[in-house]
Amino acid sequence: MPTHTVFACEPQPIVIEGLARVLEHCEDLRCVGSAASPPEAMAHVRQLSPDVVLIDQSPGLRAVLQFITDLRNEAPSAAPVLWVTDLADIETFRALQLGVRGVVRKTRPVSTLLECLRGVLEGRVWVEETEADHAHRFLARKPGPRLTPRERDIIRLVARGMKNREIGLELNITPGTVKVHLMHIFEKTGVKDRFDLAVNGRRLLGPEFETAEPAKPGATQAPGGDR
Repeated sequence: MPTHTVFACEPQPIVIEGLARVLEHCEDLRCVGSAASPPEAMAHVRQLSPDVVLIDQSPGLRAVLQFITDLRNEAPSAAPVLWVTDLADIETFRALQLGVRGVVRKTRPVSTLLECLRGVLEGRVWVEETEADHAHRFLARKPGPRLTPRERDIIRLVARGMKNREIGLELNITPGTVKVHLMHIFEKTGVKDRFDLAVNGRRLLGPEFETAEPAKPGATQAPGGDR
């Protein structure tokens, strides 16, 4: 089993010690270091090249978002994960737009943190649902929407954080065609937007989410641009 490395940007030594002890018992995860602030963390990340960077929100949203941008530019192989006490939906969306791959609260059980880390390492966007979200989805549950194979391909790639142009290149179709498919997906599934689709990709596709590989037909022209 391959071992993935985790670095933490976290100012509290007791939290770092707890994280290290948790990961000591995981065959697939290893803590390789920590730093108290984003500037200090960046120097270590360049040297250590971790697979995941856990980021505490205490430096403030502006500093955290700048750190995420710096990570994307200088250490693109490191997947940023926000490790927060609380974060508003709009702030979560901004972070995901900048390249965050996961958001998990510190108040959740250790098993949730590990689920988040492993989900991100599998290439997914991982954002936990609140209890209200679970209740709402249970009450609103309906038979699964009838999605076409191409729509399923697009959901899978959106969940990987890809933009319309990137999806078009992957599937050999135009960004406009991707946009049309997304409109149909939103109508069929009832998801609100691209963020909601990325978060719920696994739920919509079920077991095939991890296994299917998208086909690449010939290019198709359609009006419209990136969403």
